[in-house]
Amino acid sequence: MKLKMHENSLFAILLRSPWWISVAIAAGIVIVARFFLPDAYAFFVGLPFFVIGVMAGWKQLRAPSASRVAETLESVRAMSWADFSGAAEAAFRRDGYAVTRLDGRDADFELVKAGRTTLVSCKRWKAARTGVEPLRDLDSARRAREANDAIYVAAGEVSANAATFAAENKIRLLQGSELAGLLAKR
Repeated sequence: MKLKMHENSLFAILLRSPWWISVAIAAGIVIVARFFLPDAYAFFVGLPFFVIGVMAGWKQLRAPSASRVAETLESVRAMSWADFSGAAEAAFRRDGYAVTRLDGRDADFELVKAGRTTLVSCKRWKAARTGVEPLRDLDSARRAREANDAIYVAAGEVSANAATFAAENKIRLLQGSELAGLLAKR
């Protein structure tokens, strides 16, 4: 069983924030704790925040720069379907998934990893703006195939209604820096 942190928990928010915020919180906690505890114990009170700061820093160091994201997304939009699907398939395989291509219009790949099945829809990756309809199709395909998860790939913008639908139906939107990071490893 894999534990998952709630997306709005304090530590999840700090992981998404700049690294120095967590380190500053850790330092503040240590300073305040020194008034009530011996120095050795005060350090341990702030340690979780320091660790989160290190994790966030490592993640931010490895993340592609804004110019690299823009460059990668531009090259992705210029790809043909054959090139894009091949790059996406190779990237998912590199991440440890067993990948099966699907012929349906609702989903393009079926990914299997650690006994969990994920459907991926990416045929409309070039769309400048994605609405709710392709996400509804992906969600119905996930239910029909009894898949655990669903991922929708978009190099363009996703409408607010579509993003809300995705959040409500637990569809992961793979776009922007996350998409560039996945495909940049080629």
